[in-house]
Amino acid sequence: MSVHVAVDLGAASGRVVVGRVTGGRLTTTEVARFPNGPVSVPVGERATLHWDVLRLWSEVLGALRTAAREHGPLTSVGIDSWAVDHGLLDRDGALLANPVHYRDSRTEGVPEEVFTHLTPEWLHARTGLQVLPFNTVFQLVAAAGTAQLDAAHRMLLVPDLLGHWLSGESVTEVTNASTTGLLDATSRQWSDDVTSELAAHYGLDVARLLTPLVEPGTVVGRVRPTHGVGEAALVAVGSHDTASAVAAVPATEQDVAYISSGTWSLVGLELPAPVLTEASRRANFTNELGVGGTVRFLRNVTGLWILQECLRTWAEEGRATPLADLLAAAAQEPPLERVVDVDDPVLGRPGDMPGRLARALDASGQRAPRTAGGLVRCVLDSLALAYRRTLRQAAELSGRDPRVVHVVGGGARNELLCQLTADATGLTVLAGPAEATAAGNLLVQAQATGALDPGLASLRAVVAASAPTRRYEPRGPASRWNAAEQRLWA
Repeated sequence: MSVHVAVDLGAASGRVVVGRVTGGRLTTTEVARFPNGPVSVPVGERATLHWDVLRLWSEVLGALRTAAREHGPLTSVGIDSWAVDHGLLDRDGALLANPVHYRDSRTEGVPEEVFTHLTPEWLHARTGLQVLPFNTVFQLVAAAGTAQLDAAHRMLLVPDLLGHWLSGESVTEVTNASTTGLLDATSRQWSDDVTSELAAHYGLDVARLLTPLVEPGTVVGRVRPTHGVGEAALVAVGSHDTASAVAAVPATEQDVAYISSGTWSLVGLELPAPVLTEASRRANFTNELGVGGTVRFLRNVTGLWILQECLRTWAEEGRATPLADLLAAAAQEPPLERVVDVDDPVLGRPGDMPGRLARALDASGQRAPRTAGGLVRCVLDSLALAYRRTLRQAAELSGRDPRVVHVVGGGARNELLCQLTADATGLTVLAGPAEATAAGNLLVQAQATGALDPGLASLRAVVAASAPTRRYEPRGPASRWNAAEQRLWA
């Protein structure tokens, strides 16, 4: 029986999961779970946020050894993580520094600077990418002229960096590459146009940093025997965690709408080709590549990060309350009494999130709630409202007509948020699986190694048989959501 191992690294935690496909079902066992988060390091007169990738490597390697000991021999390993962040290697292959965290402030104002040379229209026509200040292209421009970038010989995104240490191979998987701003969304190849313009305007020889691209399902190489986990195949999966999550959406219908709900909410449709229109660019939608030659047409919406930061702040203040209790209290609050724009940049930084929400409400003429339950209800109503707006725009821009929204990831467990999403969008919500990223990762491995028939339909049939979904139907009048949206974005 084939034994596959998913290394699934999120912005808040990482885990390692063993999976087997038997009788058309996927069974999984979690081997390890460990925290992940930013580390602030003084650099000159400012502090830089980094990822502690060396500790992540240690955790991953230890978990793989446990998996081999308890479940081996291992057939394959696949790695997924968040997007855009990368490690720089010198000519000898040594890591020059821990990767900089995407929430670091070094890219503030950089997109505006880049747009003085490369217009947003020009970039979008090639990359199809949503403008976010932490896109890799902006990180590289922010690092232009630094000793570290000058010494770099190769750039590897986080999953590919760990894969390089595992196998010795240097490649870049396309789903994560599509978040960089350096990939052509139509050809699924590195964009010579973009790299040439970066060289011309910033002296950045980005092309020399890039490694060969591979599609999900490619067997990249073998794990080095010296790691003590056997010689399992290293498989390139949908290494952007959202790509793996969307691959595991248990959909049978066309025009699949999805929300990959976690720290971020990735809200959109699965399409056969990118949407590169000017209207799409103005709406700040992105065309990220998916498993099976698909395109994930979506917009990043600030997700459960806001709630997570509230919980963290309350815990630091000695007011920790179980999330279940907060959600129960939120369910008793009046609907849509208070809403905020969850994509307000002020809400995207670490810190006192309850205080920031209160100030945002006060500034918009809304009275901040006196209870934690009231604030949680504000966050969830606001998220559902953002989902409503984003899905409607995605349908209009793509010419599609979704009837069902699949919610996968940790947010699929949040019953109140799922019901509010159905109410806000007027669409049936099917919630689950919560562990979609690991499932997509494992099943792409199973296909690559011959344990499962190829194709997304085959993969999704296994997911549907393995992880039941929960159904939520819209309730209440749409008029109150219309009014709230008008109030917020008029």
